[in-house]
Amino acid sequence: MVALAHGLHSFKSRPRVPFRYADRTYRNHPRGLIIYGPATVSSIFRGGNNNNNNNNNSNVSSKMFLSAGKGDNGGSGLANITKTEAGVFPTSNVVGLPPGSPQYASNATNNATIQQCPLVSPNLVGPVAVSKTPPEISVMEKTFTEVNPGGRGCPTNCVARDRVAIIIPFRDRPQHLQALLFNVHPILLRQQIDYQIFVVEQEGTGAFNRAMLMNVGYVEALKERTFDCFIFHDVDLLPEDDRNLYTCPEQPRHMSVAVDKFRYKLPYADLFGGVSAMSREHFKLVNGFSNVFWGWGGEDDDMANRIKAHGLHISRYPANVARYKMLTHKKEKANPKRYEFLRTGKKRFATDGLSNLQYKLIDKQKPKLYTWLLVRLTPPQPS
Repeated sequence: MVALAHGLHSFKSRPRVPFRYADRTYRNHPRGLIIYGPATVSSIFRGGNNNNNNNNNSNVSSKMFLSAGKGDNGGSGLANITKTEAGVFPTSNVVGLPPGSPQYASNATNNATIQQCPLVSPNLVGPVAVSKTPPEISVMEKTFTEVNPGGRGCPTNCVARDRVAIIIPFRDRPQHLQALLFNVHPILLRQQIDYQIFVVEQEGTGAFNRAMLMNVGYVEALKERTFDCFIFHDVDLLPEDDRNLYTCPEQPRHMSVAVDKFRYKLPYADLFGGVSAMSREHFKLVNGFSNVFWGWGGEDDDMANRIKAHGLHISRYPANVARYKMLTHKKEKANPKRYEFLRTGKKRFATDGLSNLQYKLIDKQKPKLYTWLLVRLTPPQPS
């Protein structure tokens, strides 16, 4: 694993503090929380009418660290697919891509004979046992046979609905990255999405700019291929349930709704930090993240303001599904100007973001489990 072997530089994630937005809610919005259909999918997750011999529904690499029970989530959680939708797709248990396979199913020449993957994969198991102590990278690389170089995965028995780029802003957190890769790859494979993981590392030791790195990830990922949506993922958050779908949202989706550090409760209504998903079109519409937030704090709330200013809203899965464990780390130094930049952010929405992004790509490599980008950021002048 090239990047870890070279000693990746440090990203210290930010505690989420409830300020300014605690009195607002999207609870009464007609599409505020659940953005798909009203029918339950408990029969899909727990067996029910699914007659695809789903007794052995996990692949070899993921079987090692899955919880056999329901965990402490309680209930089956999602309500995302109608019974009609659940019945019209093939439900083979084959997940991922065999070693050395030269082509992904979604790019195959015989697409006409391959059906589209269901909205909710039949391979999901619900709550999973999160591991904070992963094996060595070399062991992981041999274990995840379905993952192709650059951290790419894709189903072979159906055409993936979504082509998803996972963007991880990063510096000096090799152990956290190792744990995230170990926990997230099996989940992504079971979800039957066409995905690629991008680790965007900031060069140097200056103030960390998480938002700018996510902008870089968006731009660089699109140079590889046309992704439908982007998951912006803090390196210290490990998903606890594979029903928390890393798929493309109709509206910007906040995914890390319930984090153990915050007692699995949402700190404030407009929170958009930790793990979030946006379509390619919506991210371009809001001009990406602001580039002026150096150090901890503010960039996620600025994005929430951009989302609302453009007539969009934040969607979420239920808290008993959208659960994460946070890895421990030192508190990062706060950005002293974050409140000022938040107050004046609206006037910069059109000029601060993708439109004035400046950086230099220093290195790019594709070890087995992810695509690594080392970048040098150029601070833009605030408008």
